[in-house]
Amino acid sequence: MPTDRPTRNVIPLKSQPPKAASPQAMSPAQAREHARLHKQPWRLALLLHAPHRLAFASAIAMMTSVSLWWWMVLLNRAHGAWNMNMVVPDTFVHAVLMTLGFMPLFFVGFLFTAGPKWLRLPDVGARQILPGVATMLTGWVVLLAGAYLHATMAALGMGLVALGWALLAGRFVGMVRRSPAPDRLHATLIAVASTVGLLIMVVAALGLATQNFAWVRMVALLALWWFITPVYGVVAHRMIPFFSASAVPSLDAWRPNWLLWTLLGVVFMQGGWVCLEWLSSQTPTWLLIVRVVTSLLSGVSLLALAVRWGLWRSLRNRLLAMLHLGFVWLGVAFCLDAFTVGMRLRGVDIPTLLPLHALTMGFLGSLLLAMVTRVSCGHSGRTLVADALAWGLFWALQLATVLRLLATLWPAQAEHLLVAAATAWLSTLLVWGARHGRWYGQPRVDGRPG
Repeated sequence: MPTDRPTRNVIPLKSQPPKAASPQAMSPAQAREHARLHKQPWRLALLLHAPHRLAFASAIAMMTSVSLWWWMVLLNRAHGAWNMNMVVPDTFVHAVLMTLGFMPLFFVGFLFTAGPKWLRLPDVGARQILPGVATMLTGWVVLLAGAYLHATMAALGMGLVALGWALLAGRFVGMVRRSPAPDRLHATLIAVASTVGLLIMVVAALGLATQNFAWVRMVALLALWWFITPVYGVVAHRMIPFFSASAVPSLDAWRPNWLLWTLLGVVFMQGGWVCLEWLSSQTPTWLLIVRVVTSLLSGVSLLALAVRWGLWRSLRNRLLAMLHLGFVWLGVAFCLDAFTVGMRLRGVDIPTLLPLHALTMGFLGSLLLAMVTRVSCGHSGRTLVADALAWGLFWALQLATVLRLLATLWPAQAEHLLVAAATAWLSTLLVWGARHGRWYGQPRVDGRPG
């Protein structure tokens, strides 16, 4: 459990996740059974065997579909191959879908798998979260169709998404309130962020209904800084040290509560800068200087935290390295924010999309791939390792992120770089999603139930 003292809280051996036996260590009969389970046909009904199966499969389907749609938009911009007239501008649809379209669904899979253990409550069945997940998916389909047909239809879709999230977040809030666990800090903070996320979804629906698209963009950014990233921060504070100490005995699980509050503070402050930019057409110079200083200090501190959590030693373990390298992007995003604002003070306009995509594709995307891979391996009976394919996909995602950042810094080649980045991103997701989607519809390979 987290502690306020910066001591070496080594995770006891009994808390380490069980490791699946490798095929080399099995008897011939066990190896045959292992191979048979690997080749089991995919069955839709198995998605209802565990919350992570249903939620992760839905999230991957949503994430891949949204990425395919955006790739087609960018390709159309470059070559004009299709007529894609939209009543809601594609950039605003992109902002909403990439922020809220699939991340909350991944949260659902994680929270209703790990949440009952955190809160000392009975397991949650996949059927209990099915109404909320189905409502959200329906809402996104309606929203995307409405983006081409009518803004009111898009607003209705966003309203359905908010309703689905209300069902899911309300269930998790109820779990936190009923929990007998003495330490509910992380779960409580996630419940609060989820409530903020619900309010943001409602405001987004109102923005679409009134066709106030600048409002929609603002709430999408606030969803990023006051809902999505805080949840990531809370989970990172709890799980990265835990996973590190479990995999590398020489590492400790240092995660004092003051560190958590500091991490959330810098994230919420960045959301405050977003609000200020939206409310004021011209930010005073002294406030820009304050932003440069605070963003730079935050970025350097986060990079130092990554080192403190064992960044260098984690590189010996691919799965652990994916988590730590993903966290590094958060520090890089803050440093890039300081750079872009600093250049603005010098009269050089660099779009804020530079730090934004370092955060979204680099930090959120990398940690998402790493965390979902780890949970999926553990709950499908596979060994907790990143094999060559998982490791290669992680680096393909890094390539997509770098290409997207270069598109911002190199405007002359932006059109081509954007298509290249979207292609690398989509290709990564198609392979990764196909692999994990297959796992969710198959029995565990170790023969255990669940």
